This record gives sequence, structure tokens and C-alpha cells, in this order.
Amino acid sequence: MPQFDYEYLIIGQGIGGTSVAWHLYDLGKTFQIVGDSSMPSSSRVAAGIFNPLTGKKLVKTWLADDLFPYAKSFYRNLQEKLACKLMHLTPIYRPFRSIEEQNTYIAQTADPSIRRYIADTPDPGHELAYIHADFGGLEVVQSGWIDLPVLLDASRGYFQQRNLYVEAAFDAADISRTEEGIEWRGKRFKTVIFSQGFFALENGWFDWLPFTPVKGQILEITPDVLVKPYIINQGIFALPVAENRMKVGATYSWDPLDWEATEAATAELESKLKGLLNTGYTLIGAQAGIRPSVRDRRPLIGVHPEFSNVAIFNGLGTKGVTLAPFFAKEFCNHLIYGKELNPLVNIKRYFSLYFR
Repeated sequence: MPQFDYEYLIIGQGIGGTSVAWHLYDLGKTFQIVGDSSMPSSSRVAAGIFNPLTGKKLVKTWLADDLFPYAKSFYRNLQEKLACKLMHLTPIYRPFRSIEEQNTYIAQTADPSIRRYIADTPDPGHELAYIHADFGGLEVVQSGWIDLPVLLDASRGYFQQRNLYVEAAFDAADISRTEEGIEWRGKRFKTVIFSQGFFALENGWFDWLPFTPVKGQILEITPDVLVKPYIINQGIFALPVAENRMKVGATYSWDPLDWEATEAATAELESKLKGLLNTGYTLIGAQAGIRPSVRDRRPLIGVHPEFSNVAIFNGLGTKGVTLAPFFAKEFCNHLIYGKELNPLVNIKRYFSLYFR
């Protein structure tokens, strides 16, 4: 019987790797999570918004009825364990762009599956004098945002204290794999889990998967007036992280795929912001990240087609804060108990790309 120092080696401490680590921890499994604080991270740039109704056509987020309750329970439990505020339950206000849009959206709210995510209270637009809402708007509930930097830092500290986190620059060449296990820096593990976000494209085990990474930029501003706890969503989002501070985003671009904020992306966001805000503001700064998106917009989760002790948990894209907790639970049940993964996220759907 092989002897392991830890059962699992988790590469990456973004929202994906951290969610998997917490589920393994709660299941009593041993692991070490490897993070490199010097490297850029899309999880740290992301606004962390969770929104059950998205898009111009007011579509319910995929699996929202399952993902959202589980995510809220997961983050509430972490708040207690880590003794810090992580989850901010905040309604989303969607100003109507026209009478036509107003009529269309109101008609859609007759659908019971959508109605449950719409506030029954009167339109709060009159309280939000700092935004353009000439045609009124829709208030979406069961929404909010997760303070990802606080979550990641607090989780890292918790795991560090228990010798479950290693701060290191990861190099795939340092890993040695056999059927008996994984070796990394003198320690033996049963299984390695890669949760590297965008950097999975450089991973020789999984570089055949159809990642379609996309760059996004957000701004941080100080409005000239105090703002209320409503996320404003109309083409872009304006997220109040405090009474006098907002995050604004996000852009989508594919060239170049780097981590640098650009003047062009800032100008694009500020142009859209003028149509949203009815007040002045001061631009504080800008950040860019690369989302690990996927061709079919579904996560990439599962075990390598040839090597049963090499796995991946990635491709969470723009909805990582709700996808990560739910599918981390599913993934851990798959690894430990052999339970089937949802075929829409299981990397088996792309095995033909590996064997061609």
C-alpha cells in the first residue's frame, strides 16, 4: 500500500482551487494547496457578482435554482469559520432603456421561474437619483457579491496555519507521476488537481481542452454623491463596495491576452458609464484579468482520459462565485465516492480532442 504525505495536491488558489480545498477539508481529506501570490489572478480582479437573471433578454442563469442556494450556504459557513464578512446580499437594479424594453421585461416576469427572482416592492428607481432611469427599472433579488480578495486571503491564512498551503512558484516539470502516485518537491500525493485558471493553457496534461480565454477590465471610481446598496446593471455593472466607492465593468477583449489595463478599455467603460450614472465621479484606478472561459461556456471538470490520478477543476468563467462551490462539492464526490459528474461539465465531453 503506497504511503502518501497528503491525499491531494491542489495547484492554484483562485476561487476554484479554494472551493475544492474547503470541500476536501470538510470531508476530512488531507491536501496541500499550492499558490503563488506573485502571479496575476483573475479571481482577485473579478467583481464577484452573482446574478440569477442575466443578459439583454433577462434569462435565468444556468442551474440558478441549485447553484444559488448552495453558494449562499457555502459562503455563510465560511464567514463563520473565518470570522470575516465575505458575502454581500445586494439587489440588482436594471434600468429600462426604453418603453419597449420595459414592456418586454414586465411580460417576462409572468414566468414563475423568473418571477421568484424579482422584487415585489415598488420600483426603487426614485431613490437612485444618481442613475439614469427615465423609464423605471426592474429590481432583481437573491443577488449580490462575494469579496473575493478577502475570501482568498482569509482561506490562505487558515490553511497556512494548518500546513495545508504552500507558497511557491509552480513548475509542471517538478511533478513526477506514476500509477502509484504523484511526487512534488519531495512529498507524495495520491492525486493532483489542477485549478490554474488561465495558466491551464500552459499545462501539458490539459492544454488540449478548448479554453477560449477572454480579457476583462474593471474600473474603480468615487462618485460625487453617496450611493445606495444596489448593483446597477445595464450593459455594464456599477457595484457599490462602499457608500463612496464603486467598481465598474467589464470589458471583453481577445487581443492581446495580457494582464495590463489599457486606456482604450477605460475609455470604453467610461463612455458606457456616462449613459448609466447621472452624477460625476473620480476615477481611482483600473485592473485587468483573463477569464478562463470555455467554448461551450461550461466548466472543465474531471479526470484525465489516461491518468486516473491527474484531475482538473477549471473553466469557471464569469460566474465562478456560484459555479465553484456547487461543482466543487460534485467534483469531490466524484473523486472520493465515484459519483457521476454532470455531463455538461465533465471533460469527458472533449475526450475526442485528446485522442484524435
